[in-house]
Amino acid sequence: MNAARTGALILGLCLVMTGHAAARDDAYAAVREELELCVACHGEGGASSQPEFPILAGQHLYYLYVQLKDFKSGYRKNDEMGLIAAELDKAEMLMIAEYFSEQIWPRIGFRADPAIALKGETAAAAGQCVQCHRGGYEGDSRVPRLAGQHRAYLNQTMLDFKHKVRNNSPAKSTLMTSFGDADIAAMADFLAGF
Repeated sequence: MNAARTGALILGLCLVMTGHAAARDDAYAAVREELELCVACHGEGGASSQPEFPILAGQHLYYLYVQLKDFKSGYRKNDEMGLIAAELDKAEMLMIAEYFSEQIWPRIGFRADPAIALKGETAAAAGQCVQCHRGGYEGDSRVPRLAGQHRAYLNQTMLDFKHKVRNNSPAKSTLMTSFGDADIAAMADFLAGF
C-alpha cells in the first residue's frame, strides 16, 4: 500500500512539475495566438523568407515595440498591421517585441553584384547611415538592424520614406529625398548582402 501511495505521489508531482515547466517555458502564452498570426507574413519565429516582408527575428526589442505602437496609432500606415496592432495593448506589444527580439537573425544569403554593392556602399557612406545604424548596420534599441534584411523590403522602405508614404521618421524622409531611385536600389543591395 505504501509503494502504491508513493508511486501515485511521485506520478502526481511529475505531472504538476511538467505542467508547471510547460507553462514556464511558454512565457508568451498570452500572445501565442497573435504570434501565430505573424507567421503568415513574417515566417516562423519572424525569420521571413518572403522578400517583401521584413525579418523580425533578432530585430531590436524597443524598435519593434515602437513600430507596433506606430501601427496602432496610425502614425505608420499599413492596412494589415494597423488592424492587428489596433487590438493589442501595451503589455502585449512589448511581449511580442520581446519574443521576436530573442530569436536568432537568419542568414538570407543574398549576394549583390559587386559593382552595385560598391555603389550602394558609397551612397550609404554619403548618407552617413552608420551614424544611426552603426558601423555594421546592426542598429541599436531605437534604430533597426539593416544588415542582412531582405533587399526588396529595404528598397521599398527607403522609397516609401522618400515619397512620404511612410511618415514615422521624418529625418529618414528628408535623407532619402537626397538619393535617386538607382542609389536607393544599390543601397538595398549593399545592405541585404552586408
